[in-house]
Amino acid sequence: MAAVPGLPPAYADSIYQTAHEDVFSTPLSETIEVVLPPGVSQGDFSQAIEKATEVLGKNAVFTGDDLKYYIDPYDIPEAGTVRNIPSAAICPSSVDELQEFLKIANEYKIAVWTFSRGKNLGYGGPAPRVPGCVALDLHRMNKIIEVNEKFGYVVVEPGVTFGDLYTFCSEKKLKLWPSVASLGWGSVVGNTLDRGMGFIPTAVHHENIAGMEVVLANGDVVRTGQYSMTTSPSAHLTKLTFGPTIDGLFLQSNLGIVTKMGIFLTPQPQSYMSCSFDMSEFDDVATIVDVFGEMRRNGTLPAMVYVFHLNEWAALFGKRSDWWKGEGPIPEWRTKEMQKELDIGNWTVKFGLYGPTTIIQAQYDEVLRVVTEKAPTGRLQYSLFSGEDAGLLEATAVPQPHGGIRVGVPSMWSIPMVNFYNVREDSIGAHGAYSPIVPLEGKVLLDWVKAAKKVYESRGFDLLCDFFMHERYAVFVCMLCFDKTSAEQRVGVEEIFHGLFKEGSSRGFAKYRAHINHMDQNAELFDFNNHAYRRFVETLKDSLDPNGILSPGKMGIWPKRLRDSKARLA
Repeated sequence: MAAVPGLPPAYADSIYQTAHEDVFSTPLSETIEVVLPPGVSQGDFSQAIEKATEVLGKNAVFTGDDLKYYIDPYDIPEAGTVRNIPSAAICPSSVDELQEFLKIANEYKIAVWTFSRGKNLGYGGPAPRVPGCVALDLHRMNKIIEVNEKFGYVVVEPGVTFGDLYTFCSEKKLKLWPSVASLGWGSVVGNTLDRGMGFIPTAVHHENIAGMEVVLANGDVVRTGQYSMTTSPSAHLTKLTFGPTIDGLFLQSNLGIVTKMGIFLTPQPQSYMSCSFDMSEFDDVATIVDVFGEMRRNGTLPAMVYVFHLNEWAALFGKRSDWWKGEGPIPEWRTKEMQKELDIGNWTVKFGLYGPTTIIQAQYDEVLRVVTEKAPTGRLQYSLFSGEDAGLLEATAVPQPHGGIRVGVPSMWSIPMVNFYNVREDSIGAHGAYSPIVPLEGKVLLDWVKAAKKVYESRGFDLLCDFFMHERYAVFVCMLCFDKTSAEQRVGVEEIFHGLFKEGSSRGFAKYRAHINHMDQNAELFDFNNHAYRRFVETLKDSLDPNGILSPGKMGIWPKRLRDSKARLA
Protein backbone atom coordinates (compact mmCIF):
# COMPACT_ATOMS: atom_id res chain seq x y z
CA MET A 1 0.00 0.00 0.00
CA ALA A 2 1.26 3.48 -0.81
CA ALA A 3 1.44 6.22 1.79
CA VAL A 4 -1.37 8.73 1.94
CA PRO A 5 -0.75 11.64 -0.48
CA GLY A 6 0.53 14.66 1.42
CA LEU A 7 1.87 12.66 4.33
CA PRO A 8 5.65 12.17 4.40
CA PRO A 9 6.90 8.71 5.43
CA ALA A 10 6.91 8.14 9.17
CA TYR A 11 10.01 5.92 8.97
CA ALA A 12 13.24 6.05 6.99
CA ASP A 13 13.52 2.26 7.30
CA SER A 14 11.40 0.65 4.57
CA ILE A 15 10.59 -2.39 6.71
CA TYR A 16 9.07 -0.26 9.45
CA GLN A 17 7.35 2.07 6.97
CA THR A 18 5.72 -0.85 5.15
CA ALA A 19 4.55 -2.37 8.44
CA HIS A 20 3.25 1.05 9.53
CA GLU A 21 1.22 1.44 6.36
CA ASP A 22 -0.08 -2.13 6.51
CA VAL A 23 -1.38 -1.75 10.06
CA PHE A 24 -3.35 1.40 9.23
CA SER A 25 -4.43 0.40 5.72
CA THR A 26 -7.51 -1.63 6.62
CA PRO A 27 -9.75 0.36 9.00
CA LEU A 28 -13.15 -1.13 9.78
CA SER A 29 -14.57 2.28 8.90
CA GLU A 30 -12.80 4.38 6.29
CA THR A 31 -14.81 7.46 7.23
CA ILE A 32 -12.95 9.92 9.43
CA GLU A 33 -15.62 12.11 10.95
CA VAL A 34 -14.99 15.78 11.66
CA VAL A 35 -14.58 16.13 15.42
CA LEU A 36 -13.77 19.33 17.29
CA PRO A 37 -11.65 19.57 20.44
CA PRO A 38 -13.79 19.56 23.59
CA GLY A 39 -15.25 23.00 24.29
CA VAL A 40 -13.82 24.61 21.14
CA SER A 41 -15.94 26.22 18.39
CA GLN A 42 -15.39 25.59 14.71
CA GLY A 43 -14.31 29.20 14.24
CA ASP A 44 -11.70 29.10 16.99
CA PHE A 45 -10.44 25.73 15.81
CA SER A 46 -10.00 26.97 12.25
CA GLN A 47 -8.09 30.01 13.47
CA ALA A 48 -5.85 27.83 15.62
CA ILE A 49 -5.04 25.46 12.77
CA GLU A 50 -4.28 28.43 10.50
CA LYS A 51 -1.87 29.85 13.10
CA ALA A 52 -0.25 26.45 13.62
CA THR A 53 0.30 26.11 9.87
CA GLU A 54 1.92 29.54 9.74
CA VAL A 55 4.30 28.65 12.56
CA LEU A 56 5.13 25.01 11.76
CA GLY A 57 4.52 24.84 8.02
CA LYS A 58 1.87 22.94 6.09
CA ASN A 59 3.97 19.75 6.10
CA ALA A 60 3.54 19.56 9.88
CA VAL A 61 -0.23 20.07 10.17
CA PHE A 62 -2.76 17.48 9.02
CA THR A 63 -6.54 17.25 8.97
CA GLY A 64 -9.33 15.32 7.25
CA ASP A 65 -8.36 12.13 5.44
CA ASP A 66 -4.72 12.68 6.37
CA LEU A 67 -5.67 11.56 9.90
CA LYS A 68 -5.94 7.89 8.92
CA TYR A 69 -2.67 7.15 10.75
CA TYR A 70 -3.98 8.73 13.95
CA ILE A 71 -6.85 6.41 14.82
CA ASP A 72 -6.74 3.11 16.67
CA PRO A 73 -6.23 0.43 13.99
CA TYR A 74 -7.55 -2.23 16.41
CA ASP A 75 -10.68 -0.35 17.45
CA ILE A 76 -13.63 -2.48 18.56
CA PRO A 77 -16.91 -0.80 17.51
CA GLU A 78 -18.92 -3.04 19.82
CA ALA A 79 -17.04 -1.78 22.91
CA GLY A 80 -19.77 0.78 23.58
CA THR A 81 -17.57 3.85 23.26
CA VAL A 82 -17.44 6.56 20.62
CA ARG A 83 -14.61 6.47 18.09
CA ASN A 84 -11.46 8.10 19.38
CA ILE A 85 -10.77 10.39 16.42
CA PRO A 86 -8.49 13.44 16.60
CA SER A 87 -9.47 16.79 15.13
CA ALA A 88 -6.03 17.34 13.59
CA ALA A 89 -2.42 16.23 13.86
CA ILE A 90 0.55 18.46 14.64
CA CYS A 91 4.12 17.25 14.06
CA PRO A 92 6.72 19.63 15.52
CA SER A 93 10.38 18.99 14.70
CA SER A 94 11.96 20.89 17.59
CA VAL A 95 11.35 22.16 21.10
CA ASP A 96 10.95 25.67 19.67
CA GLU A 97 8.16 24.51 17.35
CA LEU A 98 6.52 22.59 20.17
CA GLN A 99 6.57 25.68 22.38
CA GLU A 100 5.07 27.80 19.60
CA PHE A 101 2.21 25.35 19.16
CA LEU A 102 1.56 25.15 22.90
CA LYS A 103 1.06 28.93 22.91
CA ILE A 104 -1.70 28.46 20.33
CA ALA A 105 -3.21 25.50 22.17
CA ASN A 106 -3.37 27.50 25.41
CA GLU A 107 -4.82 30.54 23.67
CA TYR A 108 -7.73 28.53 22.27
CA LYS A 109 -7.82 25.91 25.05
CA ILE A 110 -7.27 23.12 22.53
CA ALA A 111 -6.53 19.78 24.13
CA VAL A 112 -3.79 17.62 22.61
CA TRP A 113 -2.93 13.93 22.84
CA THR A 114 0.85 13.49 22.93
CA PHE A 115 2.77 10.45 21.69
CA SER A 116 6.20 9.68 20.32
CA ARG A 117 5.60 7.14 17.57
CA GLY A 118 2.02 6.01 18.17
CA LYS A 119 2.91 2.31 18.27
CA ASN A 120 1.33 1.48 21.61
CA LEU A 121 -0.92 -0.85 19.64
CA GLY A 122 -3.39 -2.92 21.60
CA TYR A 123 -3.70 0.02 24.00
CA GLY A 124 -5.18 2.54 21.55
CA GLY A 125 -2.15 3.31 19.42
CA PRO A 126 -2.05 7.03 18.58
CA ALA A 127 -5.78 7.61 19.17
CA PRO A 128 -6.76 10.20 21.82
CA ARG A 129 -8.60 9.33 25.01
CA VAL A 130 -11.06 12.17 24.29
CA PRO A 131 -12.38 12.51 20.72
CA GLY A 132 -11.32 15.77 19.13
CA CYS A 133 -7.98 16.17 20.89
CA VAL A 134 -5.26 17.22 18.47
CA ALA A 135 -2.75 14.42 17.88
CA LEU A 136 0.58 15.85 19.00
CA ASP A 137 2.96 13.58 17.10
CA LEU A 138 6.64 13.88 18.11
CA HIS A 139 8.15 11.49 15.57
CA ARG A 140 9.94 14.30 13.70
CA MET A 141 11.91 15.11 16.86
CA ASN A 142 14.26 12.23 16.12
CA LYS A 143 17.80 13.23 17.03
CA ILE A 144 20.28 11.11 18.95
CA ILE A 145 21.77 13.92 21.01
CA GLU A 146 24.65 12.13 22.68
CA VAL A 147 26.10 8.67 23.17
CA ASN A 148 28.72 8.02 25.82
CA GLU A 149 30.46 4.70 25.18
CA LYS A 150 32.54 4.68 28.37
CA PHE A 151 29.64 5.23 30.74
CA GLY A 152 27.07 3.46 28.59
CA TYR A 153 24.29 5.96 28.10
CA VAL A 154 22.47 7.71 25.28
CA VAL A 155 20.38 10.88 25.10
CA VAL A 156 17.55 10.72 22.59
CA GLU A 157 14.50 12.64 21.40
CA PRO A 158 11.03 11.03 21.27
CA GLY A 159 11.14 10.13 17.57
CA VAL A 160 14.20 7.87 17.90
CA THR A 161 13.16 4.25 17.42
CA PHE A 162 14.81 1.14 18.79
CA GLY A 163 15.85 0.45 15.21
CA ASP A 164 17.41 3.91 14.87
CA LEU A 165 19.40 3.54 18.07
CA TYR A 166 20.66 0.07 17.20
CA THR A 167 21.74 1.21 13.72
CA PHE A 168 23.54 4.21 15.18
CA CYS A 169 25.47 2.11 17.70
CA SER A 170 26.25 -0.53 15.07
CA GLU A 171 27.50 1.94 12.44
CA LYS A 172 29.63 3.78 15.01
CA LYS A 173 30.96 0.40 16.22
CA LEU A 174 30.13 1.37 19.78
CA LYS A 175 30.73 -1.23 22.47
CA LEU A 176 27.12 -0.93 23.62
CA TRP A 177 23.96 -3.01 23.27
CA PRO A 178 20.70 -1.02 23.48
CA SER A 179 17.79 -2.85 25.03
CA VAL A 180 14.99 -3.28 22.53
CA ALA A 181 11.29 -3.97 22.94
CA SER A 182 9.52 -6.77 21.07
CA LEU A 183 9.07 -4.61 17.96
CA GLY A 184 11.81 -2.36 16.63
CA TRP A 185 9.54 0.38 15.23
CA GLY A 186 8.64 1.76 18.66
CA SER A 187 10.04 4.89 20.27
CA VAL A 188 12.73 4.48 22.92
CA VAL A 189 11.25 7.40 24.86
CA GLY A 190 7.62 6.39 24.32
CA ASN A 191 8.17 2.79 25.39
CA THR A 192 10.21 3.85 28.42
CA LEU A 193 7.64 6.38 29.61
CA ASP A 194 4.92 3.72 29.40
CA ARG A 195 7.09 1.37 31.49
CA GLY A 196 7.81 -0.95 28.58
CA MET A 197 10.43 -3.71 28.76
CA GLY A 198 13.09 -5.51 26.80
CA PHE A 199 15.16 -8.63 27.42
CA ILE A 200 18.80 -7.78 28.18
CA PRO A 201 20.37 -6.42 31.44
CA THR A 202 18.96 -2.89 30.91
CA ALA A 203 15.56 -4.35 29.99
CA VAL A 204 13.46 -2.48 32.57
CA HIS A 205 13.69 0.73 30.59
CA HIS A 206 12.13 3.17 33.03
CA GLU A 207 14.54 2.05 35.77
CA ASN A 208 17.43 3.12 33.52
CA ILE A 209 16.37 6.73 32.94
CA ALA A 210 18.99 9.30 33.93
CA GLY A 211 18.05 12.92 33.25
CA MET A 212 15.07 14.10 31.22
CA GLU A 213 14.05 17.33 29.54
CA VAL A 214 10.36 18.15 29.81
CA VAL A 215 8.28 20.88 28.19
CA LEU A 216 5.41 21.91 30.45
CA ALA A 217 1.96 22.96 29.27
CA ASN A 218 2.92 26.65 29.40
CA GLY A 219 6.02 26.02 27.27
CA ASP A 220 8.50 26.23 30.14
CA VAL A 221 11.37 23.73 29.90
CA VAL A 222 12.44 21.68 32.94
CA ARG A 223 15.28 19.22 33.25
CA THR A 224 15.52 16.56 35.96
CA GLY A 225 18.27 15.18 38.19
CA GLN A 226 21.85 16.29 37.53
CA TYR A 227 20.68 17.29 34.04
CA SER A 228 18.97 20.25 35.70
CA MET A 229 22.41 21.80 36.13
CA THR A 230 23.55 23.74 33.08
CA THR A 231 26.95 22.05 32.89
CA SER A 232 27.07 18.87 34.98
CA PRO A 233 29.44 16.06 33.92
CA SER A 234 27.06 13.73 35.80
CA ALA A 235 23.93 14.79 33.89
CA HIS A 236 23.21 11.26 32.66
CA LEU A 237 25.29 9.17 35.04
CA THR A 238 22.92 8.98 37.99
CA LYS A 239 19.33 9.33 39.08
CA LEU A 240 20.43 11.28 42.15
CA THR A 241 19.17 14.81 42.45
CA PHE A 242 18.97 17.50 45.11
CA GLY A 243 15.54 17.68 46.67
CA PRO A 244 12.49 15.76 45.44
CA THR A 245 12.95 13.40 42.51
CA ILE A 246 10.41 14.43 39.88
CA ASP A 247 11.28 12.07 37.00
CA GLY A 248 8.49 9.68 37.88
CA LEU A 249 5.88 12.42 37.50
CA PHE A 250 6.36 12.18 33.73
CA LEU A 251 5.93 8.41 33.32
CA GLN A 252 2.47 7.47 31.99
CA SER A 253 1.72 11.12 32.57
CA ASN A 254 -0.07 14.18 31.26
CA LEU A 255 1.88 16.66 33.38
CA GLY A 256 4.47 17.49 30.70
CA ILE A 257 5.98 16.47 27.37
CA VAL A 258 9.33 14.66 27.49
CA THR A 259 11.57 15.97 24.70
CA LYS A 260 14.94 14.48 25.69
CA MET A 261 15.85 11.46 27.79
CA GLY A 262 19.07 9.95 29.02
CA ILE A 263 18.94 6.17 29.30
CA PHE A 264 21.53 3.54 30.19
CA LEU A 265 22.64 0.91 27.66
CA THR A 266 24.20 -2.51 28.28
CA PRO A 267 27.99 -2.71 27.82
CA GLN A 268 28.89 -5.12 25.02
CA PRO A 269 29.79 -8.38 26.81
CA GLN A 270 32.55 -10.88 26.22
CA SER A 271 30.02 -13.71 26.16
CA TYR A 272 26.32 -14.37 26.08
CA MET A 273 24.62 -17.60 27.05
CA SER A 274 21.18 -18.23 25.58
CA CYS A 275 19.24 -20.37 28.03
CA SER A 276 15.84 -22.02 28.08
CA PHE A 277 14.02 -24.19 30.57
CA ASP A 278 10.68 -25.88 29.94
CA MET A 279 8.22 -28.04 31.83
CA SER A 280 5.48 -30.17 30.35
CA GLU A 281 2.45 -29.75 32.63
CA PHE A 282 0.17 -26.72 32.98
CA ASP A 283 0.48 -26.64 36.77
CA ASP A 284 4.28 -26.56 36.47
CA VAL A 285 4.10 -22.80 36.13
CA ALA A 286 3.96 -22.63 39.93
CA THR A 287 7.30 -24.43 40.20
CA ILE A 288 8.81 -22.20 37.54
CA VAL A 289 7.73 -19.06 39.37
CA ASP A 290 9.07 -20.18 42.74
CA VAL A 291 12.36 -21.58 41.46
CA PHE A 292 13.25 -18.82 39.03
CA GLY A 293 11.79 -16.10 41.24
CA GLU A 294 14.21 -17.04 43.99
CA MET A 295 17.12 -16.92 41.53
CA ARG A 296 16.00 -13.49 40.36
CA ARG A 297 15.98 -12.24 43.94
CA ASN A 298 19.31 -13.72 45.03
CA GLY A 299 21.22 -12.42 42.01
CA THR A 300 21.83 -15.70 40.19
CA LEU A 301 19.75 -14.34 37.30
CA PRO A 302 20.36 -10.58 37.21
CA ALA A 303 18.59 -9.91 33.90
CA MET A 304 15.01 -10.29 32.74
CA VAL A 305 13.44 -13.76 32.77
CA TYR A 306 10.69 -14.24 30.21
CA VAL A 307 8.10 -17.02 30.42
CA PHE A 308 5.50 -17.97 27.81
CA HIS A 309 2.76 -20.52 27.33
CA LEU A 310 2.79 -23.06 24.52
CA ASN A 311 -0.17 -21.49 22.68
CA GLU A 312 1.62 -18.16 22.36
CA TRP A 313 4.69 -19.81 20.86
CA ALA A 314 2.48 -21.75 18.43
CA ALA A 315 0.88 -18.46 17.34
CA LEU A 316 4.26 -17.35 15.96
CA PHE A 317 4.42 -20.33 13.61
CA GLY A 318 0.89 -20.64 12.31
CA LYS A 319 -2.75 -19.75 12.63
CA ARG A 320 -4.93 -21.53 15.14
CA SER A 321 -6.53 -23.48 12.32
CA ASP A 322 -3.10 -24.92 11.52
CA TRP A 323 -2.97 -26.43 15.00
CA TRP A 324 -6.63 -27.19 15.74
CA LYS A 325 -9.60 -27.36 13.40
CA GLY A 326 -12.15 -28.59 15.91
CA GLU A 327 -14.75 -26.73 17.91
CA GLY A 328 -13.89 -24.92 21.10
CA PRO A 329 -10.51 -24.38 22.75
CA ILE A 330 -7.55 -26.60 21.89
CA PRO A 331 -7.97 -29.78 24.00
CA GLU A 332 -5.29 -31.11 26.34
CA TRP A 333 -4.46 -34.13 24.17
CA ARG A 334 -3.75 -31.85 21.22
CA THR A 335 -1.64 -29.61 23.44
CA LYS A 336 0.57 -32.61 24.23
CA GLU A 337 1.00 -33.30 20.53
CA MET A 338 1.90 -29.67 19.89
CA GLN A 339 4.59 -29.83 22.55
CA LYS A 340 6.25 -32.68 20.67
CA GLU A 341 5.84 -31.02 17.28
CA LEU A 342 7.34 -27.76 18.51
CA ASP A 343 9.85 -29.45 20.84
CA ILE A 344 8.81 -27.17 23.67
CA GLY A 345 7.14 -27.34 27.05
CA ASN A 346 3.69 -26.34 28.23
CA TRP A 347 5.58 -23.42 29.80
CA THR A 348 8.98 -22.23 28.63
CA VAL A 349 11.46 -19.93 30.36
CA LYS A 350 13.87 -17.86 28.26
CA PHE A 351 16.74 -15.98 29.87
CA GLY A 352 20.20 -14.77 28.98
CA LEU A 353 23.46 -14.54 30.88
CA TYR A 354 25.79 -11.69 29.88
CA GLY A 355 29.38 -10.85 30.81
CA PRO A 356 32.82 -12.44 31.19
CA THR A 357 32.77 -16.11 30.20
CA THR A 358 33.92 -17.42 33.56
CA ILE A 359 31.24 -15.50 35.43
CA ILE A 360 28.30 -16.59 33.27
CA GLN A 361 29.55 -20.19 33.35
CA ALA A 362 29.40 -20.03 37.14
CA GLN A 363 25.91 -18.54 36.96
CA TYR A 364 24.79 -21.35 34.66
CA ASP A 365 26.29 -23.99 36.96
CA GLU A 366 24.24 -22.57 39.82
CA VAL A 367 21.06 -22.55 37.69
CA LEU A 368 21.72 -26.19 36.77
CA ARG A 369 22.21 -27.14 40.41
CA VAL A 370 19.01 -25.41 41.49
CA VAL A 371 16.70 -26.77 38.77
CA THR A 372 18.13 -30.28 39.15
CA GLU A 373 17.21 -30.16 42.82
CA LYS A 374 13.94 -28.19 42.73
CA ALA A 375 12.48 -28.82 39.26
CA PRO A 376 13.90 -32.19 38.18
CA THR A 377 11.20 -32.88 35.57
CA GLY A 378 12.17 -29.77 33.60
CA ARG A 379 14.61 -29.48 30.73
CA LEU A 380 17.46 -26.94 30.81
CA GLN A 381 19.27 -26.07 27.58
CA TYR A 382 21.92 -23.52 26.69
CA SER A 383 24.12 -22.22 23.89
CA LEU A 384 27.23 -20.17 24.62
CA PHE A 385 28.47 -17.43 22.29
CA SER A 386 31.77 -15.65 22.87
CA GLY A 387 33.85 -13.00 21.17
CA GLU A 388 36.81 -14.04 19.07
CA ASP A 389 40.16 -14.28 20.86
CA ALA A 390 38.52 -13.45 24.22
CA GLY A 391 37.31 -10.15 22.76
CA LEU A 392 33.83 -8.70 22.90
CA LEU A 393 30.90 -10.51 21.30
CA GLU A 394 29.28 -9.05 18.20
CA ALA A 395 25.49 -9.21 18.54
CA THR A 396 25.10 -10.09 14.87
CA ALA A 397 27.26 -13.18 15.41
CA VAL A 398 24.48 -14.74 17.50
CA PRO A 399 22.07 -16.66 15.23
CA GLN A 400 18.35 -17.04 15.70
CA PRO A 401 16.55 -18.25 17.70
CA HIS A 402 19.19 -17.29 20.27
CA GLY A 403 19.89 -13.73 19.17
CA GLY A 404 17.74 -10.87 17.95
CA ILE A 405 16.02 -8.99 20.72
CA ARG A 406 17.92 -11.03 23.33
CA VAL A 407 21.17 -9.41 22.21
CA GLY A 408 19.73 -5.98 21.47
CA VAL A 409 19.05 -6.44 17.75
CA PRO A 410 15.58 -5.04 16.89
CA SER A 411 13.13 -6.88 14.69
CA MET A 412 9.42 -7.32 14.03
CA TRP A 413 9.49 -10.94 15.17
CA SER A 414 6.17 -11.10 17.04
CA ILE A 415 3.94 -9.53 14.36
CA PRO A 416 2.59 -12.92 13.10
CA MET A 417 0.99 -13.57 16.48
CA VAL A 418 -1.87 -11.16 15.76
CA ASN A 419 -3.04 -13.42 12.92
CA PHE A 420 -3.63 -16.45 15.14
CA TYR A 421 -7.42 -16.33 14.93
CA ASN A 422 -7.73 -15.25 11.29
CA VAL A 423 -10.44 -17.34 9.66
CA ARG A 424 -10.17 -16.32 5.99
CA GLU A 425 -7.52 -15.26 3.52
CA ASP A 426 -8.75 -11.67 3.75
CA SER A 427 -8.92 -11.68 7.56
CA ILE A 428 -7.02 -8.97 9.42
CA GLY A 429 -5.28 -9.75 12.69
CA ALA A 430 -5.43 -7.41 15.68
CA HIS A 431 -4.89 -7.58 19.41
CA GLY A 432 -5.58 -6.08 22.80
CA ALA A 433 -4.19 -7.04 26.19
CA TYR A 434 -4.94 -7.38 29.87
CA SER A 435 -1.61 -7.01 31.68
CA PRO A 436 -1.79 -7.10 35.47
CA ILE A 437 1.02 -6.98 38.02
CA VAL A 438 1.04 -10.30 39.91
CA PRO A 439 3.11 -11.25 42.99
CA LEU A 440 5.93 -13.66 42.09
CA GLU A 441 4.58 -16.53 44.13
CA GLY A 442 3.85 -19.87 42.51
CA LYS A 443 0.49 -20.64 44.08
CA VAL A 444 -0.75 -17.09 43.44
CA LEU A 445 0.25 -17.10 39.79
CA LEU A 446 -1.10 -20.61 39.19
CA ASP A 447 -4.45 -19.61 40.68
CA TRP A 448 -4.46 -16.58 38.42
CA VAL A 449 -3.55 -18.40 35.23
CA LYS A 450 -6.20 -21.08 35.86
CA ALA A 451 -8.80 -18.34 36.26
CA ALA A 452 -7.56 -16.58 33.11
CA LYS A 453 -7.70 -19.81 31.11
CA LYS A 454 -11.28 -20.35 32.21
CA VAL A 455 -12.24 -16.83 31.07
CA TYR A 456 -10.65 -17.34 27.63
CA GLU A 457 -12.29 -20.71 27.13
CA SER A 458 -15.72 -19.43 28.15
CA ARG A 459 -15.72 -17.60 24.80
CA GLY A 460 -14.11 -20.43 22.82
CA PHE A 461 -10.68 -18.79 22.78
CA ASP A 462 -7.35 -20.27 23.88
CA LEU A 463 -5.12 -18.92 26.60
CA LEU A 464 -2.43 -16.74 25.01
CA CYS A 465 -0.06 -15.36 27.60
CA ASP A 466 3.45 -14.63 28.72
CA PHE A 467 5.00 -12.89 31.67
CA PHE A 468 8.11 -10.96 32.58
CA MET A 469 9.71 -12.02 35.86
CA HIS A 470 11.15 -9.21 37.92
CA GLU A 471 12.61 -9.94 41.33
CA ARG A 472 9.35 -9.79 43.28
CA TYR A 473 6.54 -9.52 40.78
CA ALA A 474 5.54 -10.49 37.28
CA VAL A 475 4.02 -8.37 34.56
CA PHE A 476 1.56 -10.91 33.21
CA VAL A 477 0.46 -10.23 29.62
CA CYS A 478 -2.82 -11.81 28.54
CA MET A 479 -2.76 -11.38 24.77
CA LEU A 480 -6.19 -10.82 23.23
CA CYS A 481 -5.63 -11.64 19.56
CA PHE A 482 -8.61 -11.52 17.23
CA ASP A 483 -9.70 -11.25 13.62
CA LYS A 484 -10.91 -7.68 13.45
CA THR A 485 -13.17 -8.44 10.47
CA SER A 486 -15.18 -10.81 12.69
CA ALA A 487 -17.85 -9.13 14.82
CA GLU A 488 -18.15 -12.33 16.85
CA GLN A 489 -14.45 -12.29 17.72
CA ARG A 490 -14.47 -8.57 18.48
CA VAL A 491 -17.30 -9.07 20.95
CA GLY A 492 -15.55 -12.15 22.30
CA VAL A 493 -12.27 -10.45 23.16
CA GLU A 494 -14.09 -7.48 24.67
CA GLU A 495 -15.97 -9.87 26.97
CA ILE A 496 -12.74 -11.73 27.74
CA PHE A 497 -11.05 -8.48 28.73
CA HIS A 498 -13.83 -7.58 31.16
CA GLY A 499 -13.84 -11.12 32.52
CA LEU A 500 -10.09 -10.96 33.12
CA PHE A 501 -10.41 -7.51 34.66
CA LYS A 502 -13.05 -8.80 37.07
CA GLU A 503 -10.98 -11.82 38.06
CA GLY A 504 -7.81 -9.77 38.42
CA SER A 505 -9.47 -7.00 40.40
CA SER A 506 -10.99 -9.50 42.81
CA ARG A 507 -7.43 -10.61 43.59
CA GLY A 508 -6.19 -7.05 44.06
CA PHE A 509 -4.36 -6.91 40.72
CA ALA A 510 -4.18 -3.82 38.51
CA LYS A 511 -2.90 -3.41 34.97
CA TYR A 512 0.55 -1.90 34.56
CA ARG A 513 -0.67 0.02 31.50
CA ALA A 514 -4.12 0.48 30.03
CA HIS A 515 -5.98 0.93 26.77
CA ILE A 516 -7.41 4.42 26.37
CA ASN A 517 -10.93 3.00 26.87
CA HIS A 518 -9.93 1.27 30.11
CA MET A 519 -7.84 3.96 31.80
CA ASP A 520 -10.56 5.22 34.13
CA GLN A 521 -11.57 1.66 34.94
CA ASN A 522 -8.02 0.78 36.02
CA ALA A 523 -7.50 4.08 37.84
CA GLU A 524 -10.58 3.39 39.99
CA LEU A 525 -8.73 0.47 41.59
CA PHE A 526 -6.28 2.81 43.33
CA ASP A 527 -8.86 3.78 45.91
CA PHE A 528 -7.02 4.19 49.23
CA ASN A 529 -8.32 7.13 51.27
CA ASN A 530 -10.97 8.12 48.76
CA HIS A 531 -8.53 7.99 45.83
CA ALA A 532 -5.93 10.18 47.54
CA TYR A 533 -3.34 9.33 44.88
CA ARG A 534 -5.57 10.58 42.09
CA ARG A 535 -6.50 13.71 44.03
CA PHE A 536 -2.80 14.43 44.57
CA VAL A 537 -1.95 14.11 40.87
CA GLU A 538 -5.03 16.15 39.90
CA THR A 539 -3.75 18.92 42.17
CA LEU A 540 -0.48 18.88 40.25
CA LYS A 541 -2.39 18.77 36.97
CA ASP A 542 -4.43 21.86 37.81
CA SER A 543 -1.31 23.76 38.82
CA LEU A 544 0.91 22.77 35.88
CA ASP A 545 -1.80 22.70 33.19
CA PRO A 546 -4.57 25.10 34.25
CA ASN A 547 -6.13 25.10 30.77
CA GLY A 548 -6.20 21.30 30.73
CA ILE A 549 -4.60 20.95 27.31
CA LEU A 550 -2.18 18.03 27.81
CA SER A 551 -3.64 14.56 27.16
CA PRO A 552 -6.86 14.86 29.21
CA GLY A 553 -7.90 11.58 30.79
CA LYS A 554 -4.56 9.85 30.37
CA MET A 555 -4.27 7.12 33.01
CA GLY A 556 -7.47 8.45 34.59
CA ILE A 557 -6.07 11.92 35.35
CA TRP A 558 -8.44 14.66 34.18
CA PRO A 559 -8.05 18.44 34.08
CA LYS A 560 -10.47 20.46 36.14
CA ARG A 561 -12.48 21.73 33.17
CA LEU A 562 -13.29 18.18 32.01
CA ARG A 563 -13.30 16.37 35.33
CA ASP A 564 -17.08 16.18 35.65
CA SER A 565 -18.06 16.49 31.99
CA LYS A 566 -19.40 13.96 29.54
CA ALA A 567 -16.00 13.97 27.83
CA ARG A 568 -14.75 11.78 30.66
CA LEU A 569 -17.20 9.07 29.64
CA ALA A 570 -16.60 9.39 25.90
